[in-house]
Amino acid sequence: MKPEIRNMKPETLYEAVIGLEVHAQLLTRSKIFCGCSAAFGAPPNSQTCPVCLGMPGALPVLNRRVVEFAIKTALALGCDVTPVCRFHRKNYFYPDMPKNYQISQYELPLAWRGSLEFTVDGTARRIRIHRLHLEEDVGKLLHAGTLQAADYSLVDFNRSGVPLMEIVSEPDIRSPEEAAEYLRQLRAILVYLGVCDGNMEEGSLRCDANVSLRLAGSEELGVKAEVKNMNSFKNVQKALAYEIQRQAQILEGGGRIVQETRLWDAGQELTLSMRSKEHAHDYRYFLEPDLVPLAVSPQWIDEIRATLPELPQQRRVRFVREYGIPDYDAAVLTASKSLADYYEKVAQASRDSKVASNWVMVELLGHLNKDGRDITDSPISPTELAALLALLHGGTISGKIAKTVFEQMYQTGKSAELIVKEQGLTQISDQDELRRIVEEVLAAHPGPVADYRKGKVQSLTFLVGMVMKLSRGKANPPVARELLLMRLNSEEPGGDG
Repeated sequence: MKPEIRNMKPETLYEAVIGLEVHAQLLTRSKIFCGCSAAFGAPPNSQTCPVCLGMPGALPVLNRRVVEFAIKTALALGCDVTPVCRFHRKNYFYPDMPKNYQISQYELPLAWRGSLEFTVDGTARRIRIHRLHLEEDVGKLLHAGTLQAADYSLVDFNRSGVPLMEIVSEPDIRSPEEAAEYLRQLRAILVYLGVCDGNMEEGSLRCDANVSLRLAGSEELGVKAEVKNMNSFKNVQKALAYEIQRQAQILEGGGRIVQETRLWDAGQELTLSMRSKEHAHDYRYFLEPDLVPLAVSPQWIDEIRATLPELPQQRRVRFVREYGIPDYDAAVLTASKSLADYYEKVAQASRDSKVASNWVMVELLGHLNKDGRDITDSPISPTELAALLALLHGGTISGKIAKTVFEQMYQTGKSAELIVKEQGLTQISDQDELRRIVEEVLAAHPGPVADYRKGKVQSLTFLVGMVMKLSRGKANPPVARELLLMRLNSEEPGGDG
């Protein structure tokens, strides 16, 4: 049964202190210490070897590409790369970890002291990065039922040894909304860099949160709880909101927060206690004897720096400058690299980059979001969308017809030109034909005509709408409006004006 959590407003008494630990699986072909494939989705236990299974006598060999990807990320986050770092053994028992230790980094991480800047609700925020280090992933337990009541569990070691990059923030985050936005921005950077696919559902991007409360205005940190198993931005926000309320309620009741690890249950929308929170000394870290120290030369860092792509914030600024779109549009369109690439192709091929922005954000993303599809699955290519906008800009079709054509393009995959040709949707701009339609509308609606001549200018909008309806949306609106005005401003309804 879900415990009752009163809808308190902890911000009036307490301040939330949140730090995130983000684990990103790196997009290398092989694992971090062996040559096994790191691809997702293979049959269970089909991508293993003596090294990633922890067999006696098997020795790890560090994957150079893993280090390269981590350095690239560190540079994008403004971190200092450590000239010499070491790997350690992190000792603990869990059924999906055959060695009973995890090769990780402890005292000397690969990089540290970076930051990530973003805006939440119009407020600029800068979250410091404490450290960035490398480690191997563990296997995966598949429970027969819920975690608490499973009859048995199966182990898949395919994920064991997959390269992980852990990015640990300082406890600078102050709200669930900030935490979710931090994670969104970090994910965007990782995907732009091409070092992680950012798929939270498949577990290639995972987030743990340390959250505590302290009295508003106090500098002393409270007792923290670690929250795990948050596999979406929405769940991160919901889990932290719940945990803040839970801790506030305990403190208000005179209770004491216990330092522990808690599991987010998305179904019940609550956190559940898993175990007491470990300290670093509980893991009995010691140097990994089978791996030599990792030396990173300044030359290698410079070579990697030269490969950095344009990052989301840089692209956002450029979109505003080059395409003249608002900051809001630029922020939406650069949320993912694939979306930014799509928009830029449309903008470059069309005459109005703001119109292109509107169609991508409103029409295309609206349809894709409704269908649960990504921009990479769009049935309309950037070239075809630009072609539709060219027909609209050139006056071949009206705005209303353009939306109808877009709908059919999305459903059928046909080009805008073919749909317009097949269905005879070309916009009517011929003045003689439009004059005939205008005369029919004026004759059929004497009341609005009289109202307009008495000063009720709103009647013009109605009459334009009637022209569009009679022409089945094919009338050129500006031309129709001009002809209506000429007739309405004439002395006699049936005169030549």
